[in-house]
Amino acid sequence: MAARGHVQDPNDRRLRPIYDYLDNGNNKMAIQQADKLLKKHKDLHCAKVLKAIGLQRTGKQDEAYALAQEVAALEPTDDNSLQALTILYREMHRPELVTKLYEAAVKKVPNSEEYHSHLFMAYARVGEYKKMQQAGMALYKIVPKNPYYFWSVMSLIMQSISAQDENLSKTMFLPLAERMVEKMVKEDKIEAEAEVELYYMILERLEKYKEALDVVRGKLGEKLTSELQSRENKCMAMYKKLHRWPECNALARRLLLKNSDDWQFYITYFDSVFQLIDESWTPPAEEEHSLEGEVHCSIEQAVSFIEERIAEESKSSRPLRGPYLAKLELIRRLRHRGCNDEYKLGDPEELMFQYFKKFGDKPCCFTDLKVFVDLLPPSQYTKFIRQLLDVIPLAAAAENEVALPGDIKALQQHLCVVQLSRLLGIYHAMEKKQKLAVVRELMLRYRHGLEFGKSCLKTELQFSDYYCLLAVHLLLDLWLEGEEAAVWQCLTLLEEGLSHSPSNAQFKLLLIRIYCRLGAFEPVSELYSSLDAKHIQHDTIGYLLTRYAGSLGHYAAASQSCNFALRFFHSNQKDTSEYIIQAYKYGAFEKIPEFIAFRNRLNSSLHFAQVRTERMLLDLLLEANISTSLEESVKSMSLSPEEDDIPWKDLRDNRDLTVLFSWDPKDRDISEEHRKLSLEEETLWLRIRSLTLRLVSGLPTLGHTIQPKNSEKTAENGVSSKIDTIRALLQQLEAAVDSGKKFLEQKIQYPVLGPPPTRMAGFFSNGSCQCQTSLFYLVSDIYELDTNGLDSAEIQERIGNSFKSLVERLTDLFNKCKGDLIEVRDGTLKTHPNLLENLVFFVETISIALWVSSYCDSVLRPFKSNLQKKKKKKKESSVAMVQKMFLSLFPHP
Repeated sequence: MAARGHVQDPNDRRLRPIYDYLDNGNNKMAIQQADKLLKKHKDLHCAKVLKAIGLQRTGKQDEAYALAQEVAALEPTDDNSLQALTILYREMHRPELVTKLYEAAVKKVPNSEEYHSHLFMAYARVGEYKKMQQAGMALYKIVPKNPYYFWSVMSLIMQSISAQDENLSKTMFLPLAERMVEKMVKEDKIEAEAEVELYYMILERLEKYKEALDVVRGKLGEKLTSELQSRENKCMAMYKKLHRWPECNALARRLLLKNSDDWQFYITYFDSVFQLIDESWTPPAEEEHSLEGEVHCSIEQAVSFIEERIAEESKSSRPLRGPYLAKLELIRRLRHRGCNDEYKLGDPEELMFQYFKKFGDKPCCFTDLKVFVDLLPPSQYTKFIRQLLDVIPLAAAAENEVALPGDIKALQQHLCVVQLSRLLGIYHAMEKKQKLAVVRELMLRYRHGLEFGKSCLKTELQFSDYYCLLAVHLLLDLWLEGEEAAVWQCLTLLEEGLSHSPSNAQFKLLLIRIYCRLGAFEPVSELYSSLDAKHIQHDTIGYLLTRYAGSLGHYAAASQSCNFALRFFHSNQKDTSEYIIQAYKYGAFEKIPEFIAFRNRLNSSLHFAQVRTERMLLDLLLEANISTSLEESVKSMSLSPEEDDIPWKDLRDNRDLTVLFSWDPKDRDISEEHRKLSLEEETLWLRIRSLTLRLVSGLPTLGHTIQPKNSEKTAENGVSSKIDTIRALLQQLEAAVDSGKKFLEQKIQYPVLGPPPTRMAGFFSNGSCQCQTSLFYLVSDIYELDTNGLDSAEIQERIGNSFKSLVERLTDLFNKCKGDLIEVRDGTLKTHPNLLENLVFFVETISIALWVSSYCDSVLRPFKSNLQKKKKKKKESSVAMVQKMFLSLFPHP
């Protein structure tokens, strides 16, 4: 335990066995040892807390909390008890209790530096920025050290960031922080780089860019040494903010003279050149061009500068890609601006060819050239590819044989050409026979390339893996064109590739997508598990698993995948607090707003909202089979139909939709429009699911109204307000359904490796939506019948018709679940995963029907009893007919 190393108490020897048991996970023995110790030493507070930790870890949270509060009420000041209580409260996820603990300790020991610093960190964990500021200053008064003073300054900045009113931030918090730092500057007390960084951050947020620039360029700026080119980067940022393009250009030029391979400075250099051209800027005749030196303000100077960098590179012992790519970037910009000067730099096709000759054996060659292929005219694509192939040293082959590379360098060059061929759309234009021939050739090259990787470890990728991936992409094209056999060949090739490269994530991701598209989820869990997704990946790629697990009927896998994701999201709050505390301790102040933004982004994650909603629905479906357990489950989840905790306005789509490699041309690849449409679709589906969950959670709140009809007591006991909530949610659900139907009318087709569509289309087409909505409306009608009694024939008739239509719809939905999951047609297999999705929706709808039936039963059975007591021999009433119909549909358990 963390506390052990700091124990200064004479009771250390007595407490040591308990610490050892807790460290080793033997919590029961820790509790027993604590009990023995407390019999002899009743006032040993730390032993009580350690016992509480053992109780907490064995699932006895209430006992642990009661014991902890018993000790906390005594306001202990010994280090052992305080640290043990801190650990316990963290495990309870109650960091706010730690603040009260150290507030009491600080009152009793007001001059303790340690307790004051612990109090500051406790406030940091809960985001109490104002109290952090006060605690920091109190600490500085006790021990006048610079870090403590600047903790208080940083807390002011955090108040400005979290302030709802931006005006308040810029008129109160930031100016106060600025004055506090200026006081230290005037007194010449600035000691560390972190303090200068903080001053710079304040000035930047106040938009005092000139003052910030002066700080960086002045004496204080000399302390900025931890990062390479830290001063230069900050100067560059301020020059851009101030639109001081001459200085921006001169600084970028000077940095490129030092390192001509730094791409960010090429971008800044070009931006500034064209800004100066647009402003018709001319250098002064006698004075220096700028504070940073010579300025380039014409296309001729830019061309000349790039040519000089290339000439300089040719003398370098290490080949540099930057100057050659800069030449292509300048051509691209000139063409975009409609300038006629690009000819001065040469033909783009020839420049790319020369670049390939120089760097074609590097894996980065394709990604470098990918950016500039739009400089080539489409009519030259085939010629360009042939030109590249001609310079690759492939082994001589017979007329009908494939020429294969003799070494890894030639293999990498050929791979680059194949990737470019796919990117330029050459493979897409081929006929079916040609595509299959290319697939065979690519797999031949893949298997030949395995010879070069015989010495590779299992954790390393094979040099020829991309050949296999490209072959699979071609087969996927054929599958989309209606060739069913192609998808099974994809699986064969991917499994073969995975056997040779067990660590290749692309093989696994493609297998996951294809198996899910086919409706075969069984192998997916193991494949995803082997990816060993860590931390943020649970948010960025988790959708690949959670989208299909539940919808294909694998409830255990769905529950497990949701748990993994939720565990990450829930630990985010605690983990981020620890990062913030470490940033304070080590003076990394500029990272603190980044950590806060990261935490907020995860809290507003679309995937977080989805898995939380689906997990609660799944738990209800798996556990709440009768009305009593539904009520218990809803209570244990703290669900309330009135509360909606999804931040709809701030939802962030953190999915990595490009996690699968794609070599498709721009018109076939994932576009920004696809991303927007996918987010809209996911949000609509989430709204429908969230409203469904809230409606289900509202069912146990409704009960048979025992009070006299239309009495004021009915409203007083809250039932009326509950049914009003249900009806309001029903209206929202109808609106969401309408929006969803309008969205689907667009008939959007995402790329095959793009975002997977939601389940919304199937939900509407198979009739589940209509069934579930009708069931919730039935609840409203039954409540109305319960309220008005037998007087309303219209309600009775409406309920009777609702039951009849529900039977028809449920029967229709059940019929859509029938069929063969695998169909053999013309010697090829075809799967029908939609049958599984229909079946899952049917099970869900039946579950909702059973929950609704519990409420109907509680209302209708008393009516039946009353009718029997009256023993009237009149013709059967419509209410009795409804009861008969209900009981035949849903017999009482």
